[in-house]
Amino acid sequence: MKYMCLIYIDEELYSALPAETRKRCEIESIAYDETLRKSGHYCTSDALASARMATSLRHENGRFSPTDGPYAETKEQVAGFVMIDAKDLDEALRIAEKFPGARFGGVEVRPVIQIG
Repeated sequence: MKYMCLIYIDEELYSALPAETRKRCEIESIAYDETLRKSGHYCTSDALASARMATSLRHENGRFSPTDGPYAETKEQVAGFVMIDAKDLDEALRIAEKFPGARFGGVEVRPVIQIG
């Protein structure tokens, strides 16, 4: 079963880290993706630009209106995602707890369902 793992970080905390710490996290993330590829768990992943770059669409009164910023105004924002293939939620959680970027916030693990 596929699971979408949304990696949340506190952008202020992360940007305040020394550049070498952030670079090490990137290198560790790329290495962990490779580990997941070799084990057959990896589907896709990517990092996202800062939540300050987000534009949200809200549907009201039959039409969409754009709003600057992320959909949810919270301290932690989605910083990236990894889609994995795992046999069950327990395995997905074991994989997700090793995401290097999650040390700066957390991970939401959610099953992917097939539509249609």
